[in-house]
Amino acid sequence: MKLDSLEKLYVHELKDLYSAETQLLEALPKMQEAASNSELKEAFESHLEETKTHVARLETIFSDLEFEPRGHKCAAMEGLIKEGESLLKSDIEPSVLDAALIAAAQRVEHYEMAGYGTARTFAEKLGHQKAADALQETLNEEGHANQTLSRLAERKINFLAMGMVR
Repeated sequence: MKLDSLEKLYVHELKDLYSAETQLLEALPKMQEAASNSELKEAFESHLEETKTHVARLETIFSDLEFEPRGHKCAAMEGLIKEGESLLKSDIEPSVLDAALIAAAQRVEHYEMAGYGTARTFAEKLGHQKAADALQETLNEEGHANQTLSRLAERKINFLAMGMVR
């Protein structure tokens, strides 16, 4: 598809988000399994359930636009996931791995927040208010997930990684 209009760019952005979210559906269980902290495991489990909702919202938007969500691979998410997976293969202490998993997850959250903010703005400009509202809802949830990860890191995980708390 030649990107010669905002509408086509909007669809491209949505396809990128869809690919990113579906890749994340596969990555989150691995992150959850690798985490040693129970609160971090719960955060990953919670975000996995939210991610399923995000995929469903995107599918609804695509249905309304009469486009297929497939056919695009988000290279950025692929790279972020590969970077995170390399941590899982390294020789790393469990508490330090938890801190590293949070860092990797927050990179993902920030990428998603940028994408959803852009797509929401395009939807608003194009008069797709229902889609814009759905994209904003997902953006809010991504922001909340990021805040949860920050709280976990700042209140406990980073201290554990420093060996200051048992």
